[in-house]
Amino acid sequence: MKTDKFKSSVEKLLSLAGIGIDGNNPWDLRVHNENFYRRILTHGSLGLGESYMDGWWDCDQVDEFFCRILRSEIHNKVNEDWILLFKVLLSRIINMQSKRRAFQIGERHYDLGNDLYENMLDRRMVYTCAYWKDAHTLNDAQEHKLELVCRKTGLTPGMKILDIGCGWGSFAKYAAEKYKVEVTGITVSREQVELARTLCKGEPVEIRLQDYRDVTGKFDCIISLGMFEHVGYKNYRTYMEVVNRCLKDDGLFLLQTIGGNESEVSTEPWLDKYIFPNSIIPSIKQIGGAIEGLFVMEDWHNFSVDYDKTLMAWYGNFDMNWNKIKSKYDERFYRMWKHYLLSCAGSFRARKNQVWQIVFSKKGVPAGYRSIR
Repeated sequence: MKTDKFKSSVEKLLSLAGIGIDGNNPWDLRVHNENFYRRILTHGSLGLGESYMDGWWDCDQVDEFFCRILRSEIHNKVNEDWILLFKVLLSRIINMQSKRRAFQIGERHYDLGNDLYENMLDRRMVYTCAYWKDAHTLNDAQEHKLELVCRKTGLTPGMKILDIGCGWGSFAKYAAEKYKVEVTGITVSREQVELARTLCKGEPVEIRLQDYRDVTGKFDCIISLGMFEHVGYKNYRTYMEVVNRCLKDDGLFLLQTIGGNESEVSTEPWLDKYIFPNSIIPSIKQIGGAIEGLFVMEDWHNFSVDYDKTLMAWYGNFDMNWNKIKSKYDERFYRMWKHYLLSCAGSFRARKNQVWQIVFSKKGVPAGYRSIR
């Protein structure tokens, strides 16, 4: 009887998003374990994600399922239980992104295996949102993004560039090859350091395993693509102070980050547990507070819908190449990674998450900054 009650409650909630159980739409659910209903009512998004990993439910179009869930905001009606409450309380007490914890995200996410990312990303291995304007393939869209960054920051030969969160060296190599600049890239991932050094060999590029708080020296330009999500709200000001200290007075700083519509102090529990530990996306308010008195905001560009398309392209590559790597990763990992990529695509499609490229100067560009798109 209780199972019927749980099922009825879940069906009513899902109907608010136009989602059915065993329906004909590609976003409708097929439930394989009746305990699914109680699990998501008591554990919210964590239970939803874990039950998908366990094979308790399926859906032909997971990305659209999550898009509909988020647009309808029915997640606000489901209990996220004590796990989320504990995370929120812990984030207020403890600096979850302290220097001592800084390398955890590298070890648990970026060090999963270069083979995974080689079979998912574009040929340059760019692990941030692509720029799809005038592009028809992932390779082209990522090169367009790298070119956009170079043009927005006005790179010229001989400049010294700092790339905070350099990944596998995609931007560093592109900028060094095309704009003849010298790049220092830092990351907290040992796997990224090893491959980036190989990929950038022969170019004026130095790749370091280093926390951003330990960077010294002066640079003509500073770039950070998709790293700010790992900084943490307690450290936003510190991060901006480091950038301010390392940037020459006439230099530009370009920050690309996923952004949220509201200020948060903790992240979604399933993503935190399985994909991006200790990570959180910033809001406009939080970024604004962090730069006050340090920078002039010259340009703010939102192209969040491009991340939906990027994530779907990543999933297409991952799924197509799964047989090449599945001996190293099990089926539960496949379902976890699929859930990650497609649920995130749905969140950008629902406009719950944004992608911002922001250009800052220290004292304001004297003649005014010209926006480039």
